[in-house]
Amino acid sequence: MNQRDDARDYVLRSAKENDVKFIRLWFTDILGNLKGFAITVAELEGALSQGMAFDGSSIEGFARMDESDMVAMPDPTTFSILPWRPRQNAVARMFCDVLRPDGTPFEGDPRYVLKQALARAAKLGYTYQVGPEMEHFYFKDSTKPEALDAGGYFDLTPLDTATELRRETVLTLEEMGIPVEYSHHEAANSQHEIDLRHTDALTMADSVMTYRLVVKEVAMRHGAYATFMPKPLADQNGNGMHVNQSLFKGDKNAFYDAKDPFKLSKTAHRYIAGLLRHAPEIACVCNQWVNSYKRLVPGFEAPAYISWAPVNRSDLIRVPAYRPGRESSVRIEFRQPDPTCNPYLTFAAMLSAGLEGIENEYEPVPPMETDVTLMTDEQRQARQIASLPGSLFEAVRIAEQSDVLRRALGEHTFKSLIHNKRIEWERYRSAVTDYEIKRYLSIL
Repeated sequence: MNQRDDARDYVLRSAKENDVKFIRLWFTDILGNLKGFAITVAELEGALSQGMAFDGSSIEGFARMDESDMVAMPDPTTFSILPWRPRQNAVARMFCDVLRPDGTPFEGDPRYVLKQALARAAKLGYTYQVGPEMEHFYFKDSTKPEALDAGGYFDLTPLDTATELRRETVLTLEEMGIPVEYSHHEAANSQHEIDLRHTDALTMADSVMTYRLVVKEVAMRHGAYATFMPKPLADQNGNGMHVNQSLFKGDKNAFYDAKDPFKLSKTAHRYIAGLLRHAPEIACVCNQWVNSYKRLVPGFEAPAYISWAPVNRSDLIRVPAYRPGRESSVRIEFRQPDPTCNPYLTFAAMLSAGLEGIENEYEPVPPMETDVTLMTDEQRQARQIASLPGSLFEAVRIAEQSDVLRRALGEHTFKSLIHNKRIEWERYRSAVTDYEIKRYLSIL
């Protein structure tokens, strides 16, 4: 009996022991929207062996009308009971791989895209570990960004009225087998952060999808609204998803070198160089919405320029301080993504950019010694410090020419994403905003 058979048996046994009556089969479209449908426990055994057919033509980025038949094949290792549903006639969930009717992987499935990127790393002997730090706001409702508190960074005062929401979110995640490392109030009013404990990228991408749903479910039960919108408040910090990442060879951290001043190996330096060189090309994956680029401006602890440094929080890549005896924790923190990204595609894009640096032996990039946001344009030009794209339009134009992103996503997903983002930009470009009405209507 193989591991998958063991996992199937565990699922069937757990469903029976926990009075599970409904199982939600989850997957994502290319934008990272959580999709799914429910089956009854009577269908569970058949679903685990043969999958469940569904119509993919209505799923954004999944199929043309003549390619609508798809199969959701549950991954039994992702079985978890939903704690917010009743215990009697309980509800569970499993993430699915999307297959074609003949059983072959559907190349537009984001989970498959990430698996392909992980296979590329595996051929080089690496496993990819990630630990995202995800920020979100709690507002009174979804109609306007009205904060619940006036708290600030790490506040533990009565101003932080959302402590109970964070606590319940953490407990719910842990009950679902998703370990949490930290949770705290962030810098902006009513902004909060929960950091998941690092693990392999595929497990983490599933966990990110679950996390976003849990945060919103808990807030809704308490009469509040949680949003991951990158920049809901113009005068406050936006929501980021800083991704701590490292490569391992077996049990050894391939990013660690005791002789380096930053404790980073040559592999890590080349990985950093790959991320820095290709960051503009993967921006439309890491930052896929028009609003994403309102966050990537100087002055709000979000990266706007392409640089790296130890500790400094204004750079694109930060290297957390080394703790003696903790070689396995040496990592880099990539600060570009926001929490509304598709985690499968984002992890695949970041990994592919870093591997480009390793495989092609990119020259290490010297770290910044001063705050890049305090430099003049001339100083940045002299240091050849480029900027991240300033808009979704610019990001898409750069992505269209990127062979790195094309290889990372595969031809099908690459074309679908570019097409979708062009439509997104055209809709925004033709919209008349509140800013324009307030600025121009009374004077023009």
